[in-house]
Order: sequence, then structure tokens, then C-alpha cells
Amino acid sequence: MSVTTAPADLHRPLNRSDYKTLSLSALGGALEFYDFIIFVFFAAVVSELFFPADMPEWLRQLQTFGLFAAGYLARPLGGVVMAHFGDLLGRKRMFTLSIFLMAVPTLIMGLLPTYAQIGIWAPLALLLMRILQGAAIGGEVPGAWVFVAEHVPHKRIGLACGTLTSGLTAGILLGSLVATLINSVYSPEEVKDYAWRLPFVLGGVFGFFAVWLRQWLHETPVFAELQQRQALAAELPLKAVVRDHRSAVVLSMLLTWLLSAGIVVMILMTPTVLQKAFGFAPVDTLRANSLAIVALSIGCVLAGMLADRFGAGKVFTLGSLALGGSSWLLYSSVGAHPDWLFPLYALTGLCVGVIGAVPFVLVQAFPAVVRFSGLSFSYNLAYAIFGGLTPMVVAGLLKYSAMGPAWYVLGLSALGCAIGLYLWRRPAQA
Repeated sequence: MSVTTAPADLHRPLNRSDYKTLSLSALGGALEFYDFIIFVFFAAVVSELFFPADMPEWLRQLQTFGLFAAGYLARPLGGVVMAHFGDLLGRKRMFTLSIFLMAVPTLIMGLLPTYAQIGIWAPLALLLMRILQGAAIGGEVPGAWVFVAEHVPHKRIGLACGTLTSGLTAGILLGSLVATLINSVYSPEEVKDYAWRLPFVLGGVFGFFAVWLRQWLHETPVFAELQQRQALAAELPLKAVVRDHRSAVVLSMLLTWLLSAGIVVMILMTPTVLQKAFGFAPVDTLRANSLAIVALSIGCVLAGMLADRFGAGKVFTLGSLALGGSSWLLYSSVGAHPDWLFPLYALTGLCVGVIGAVPFVLVQAFPAVVRFSGLSFSYNLAYAIFGGLTPMVVAGLLKYSAMGPAWYVLGLSALGCAIGLYLWRRPAQA
């Protein structure tokens, strides 16, 4: 079930071509993830401009978050379709197409007329663009993991996937920095009037630049070998995945749940919780969040390297313990010790980096002939379910205690430990 690699390539070091593939893939992934996530940083402004002024605030916010959720719900469809053709026509084609499909709607979002200009068509057009973005990111993330894993030596898959995941998280940091810059340079009135459009237009430009960069990439050796041997899937790849690889699907979905908890709760939601539940100033939480994302990027690479050396089982067992402990320490301490915010959030971000080992397991859970479809189906279905439900569950827990997010992450960390122990006992699968 491991990635198909020639025996002579199992232990060779990364060469210049590998580093080129990794760097271009990670950069493109960062730019595409920026396009998908920038909506979060300007959701408040968008809600004012794309819905009626007399709409109740709670309903406007609900519909805005609905637009955000639409991107998650569209991920499985886009991911499955692109993965289908990725298993039949080639990884590189879909890898390039996904970023093009992200760049176009992001650019259009920055140019859309508002509700005051075209009425109900404004939020409908925005919804359509979010759906297209979701479909694109659904193909990008699994496709990127498969692409780099099939390029590098088998003993470097963890490093490759961890580095790529680090690049994806860097896209969140880029979005945070651009949002900070826009809100620092322009007044609130200017942001609402026109400046909110700039990050989306910039995202479109980023996307087209990434499309250009990916023309320098080559098809993966694994797919090229399958094509040469005429060993491509003889039936619908997804059908074979559901029929023959159910245990791999379940394992992949559970690991994706852990990944979504780390990203959605600790990176995307925690700054807002820190403001509302603990009284931190927005500027402080944004800076602390940026530091946590930098630490997360480092943690992803470390987790991938450790998975290569010691196996995913040990990484998930110990890494999940660290994630649960650090998130609990953050939420239980910052109220009484606000000066601990930066070091504790950075430590938690580093521990969230255990998610860098998730793709190491996912890419090896399915045989090469259906790898893209299997990984994409499992990952995107799980992210649509858990990524969409997690904010609501955490919000419900917050009604009872400010520790709600920590409880949720602690529960998922226990799941991560259980998976780690399972993989630890099966070293051939880890």
C-alpha cells in the first residue's frame, strides 16, 4: 500500500529536481489557500455590502457564514471530479487546473457589484464564486499531496508532504498579513468603500502567477509508469475505492477530522474566542495568531520528517498528547496571565503541526491506481462534515464555558492518540 517507488530510489537523498517540485508546489499551494481563506478576514465587511441594510444583524451574519460554509460543502464534489480525471488523465493536469479554477472566482469576487447596485443577484453571485472556490480547493490539497509524494523517494514522503502542508498553512498567514496591511493603511470607511476588494484582486493575480509556475512541473513518475504499463483504472476509480478500500477511507476521514480540529479551532476560531471570552484586543490576537501560524508551518515540516524516521504511529501518539496539552494550557492560562498569550499560542501552533504527518498516512493508504480518488474522497468528505460542523459544536460548548474549544481539541487529541497507537502496532502501514 506504499507509494510505488523503484527500489534504488527508496533511500536516495532529495535532488535538485525534488527540491524544485517541492518549492513550486508549496508556493502554489500557499497562494491558492490564500485565495480560499481571504474571505474569512473580510467577512464582516462582505456581510454589510452583500445583504440588505435592514436585515437583522444575526441573520446577516448567519448568511455570511453560510457563504463561508458553502466553500466547504463544495469540496467533495470538486475533489471527486478532479481526482477522477487525475487518476485517468494525469496528476499534473488537475494540479494546474485546480489553481486556475481558484484564481478566476477570487478575481471575480473582488470585482462583484454590491447589493446596493444589483440587489439579490449580489449574494447569489458571491455564493456561486464560493462554490467554485470550494470545488477548486477540494482538488488542490489532495492533488498536491499525491503529486509531491509520487515525485520524491519513499523515505522522504513525510518530509515532502509536511513541507507542502506547511506551504498551505503559510497561505493562511499571508491572508492574515494582507488583511492587517489593508486595515492599517486604509480607514474603516475606505475599506468598506473599495479597499476590501484589493485582497481578492491580489488573490486572482497570485493564482494566475501560480498557474504559470506550475508549467515547469513534470508528471509524476508513478503515474507515468502506470500509463506506460497501461495499468490505469479499468473502472470508475471511486467505485473501486468504496468497494475495496473502506478501512483506508475510515482511517483517512478520522485523521482529517484531527486535521480540521487543529486548523479550524486553534488557528481560525481561537483569535475571535480570545477577543470575546478573554477580552484581548483584536490587534494582539492577530499578531499572536500570525506567530502561531509561523510555528505551525515549522511544526508541519518537523512532523513529516519525524514520520519518515520513526513512523506515523509514534508521531501521532506523542504529537496528539502535545496538542491536547498545549491547547488546554493556552485556554486555561491566558485569562489569568494575558502576558503568556504569545508564547503559549506559539507553542500550541507548533503542536498543531502534528497535522503535517496526516498526508504521510493518507497517500500510502491507497494503491497508486486509485490514490488520488481515494485520498480526495476521504479528505474532502470528512472536511465538509467536520470542518462545517466544528464551528457550531465549539460555539455550543462556548455557551457553557470559555474552555469549550480546548475540550473539543482535547477530545480529538484522544482520537489522534488512538490512531497513533493503532499505526504504531502496524509499522508497515505507518
